[in-house]
Amino acid sequence: MTDDMVTALRPLLVAEASAEAYASGAEPADLEQAVWLRLLERLDTDGPPADPAAWVRGAVRSEARRAGHTASIERPYVSEGPADDSRPGPEQLALRAARRRALHSAVRRLPGRCPRLVAALLSPKDLTYREIAGELGISQGSLGPERSRCLGCLRRMLTVEVAASEPRG
Repeated sequence: MTDDMVTALRPLLVAEASAEAYASGAEPADLEQAVWLRLLERLDTDGPPADPAAWVRGAVRSEARRAGHTASIERPYVSEGPADDSRPGPEQLALRAARRRALHSAVRRLPGRCPRLVAALLSPKDLTYREIAGELGISQGSLGPERSRCLGCLRRMLTVEVAASEPRG
């Protein structure tokens, strides 16, 4: 393919592709690219067309029909809404499990009745104060102050552990 051929055919190809693109549902530039590729393939096998202008018109219409057929059988992906990015990935699940293990380890090291009290508060059963007080054998009225004392102790333990594990420098 010569520069003269490209220069001569380009305006025709642009006009034809622009005219056919809307009806086929394709972009004009996509049609142009497909026709240039077909022309290059033809030049390798059959040589240049006898009537390049007629060949370009036919090739554009052929590519437009192909693009229209493809567009008619393709179906867009329909979903109920956006992808659910709110679910944690493997890294977040691993970090969450590590934090949970560290917390339960610290809870087990609490003094007195605190390990049982905080474990009951963290229970997946979502126990009420009445159920926790019955389980621990203490009055429901003393549960709040003891919970505050145990959580304060846990907070101090975790603060010391986090501060000790951070690199200095």
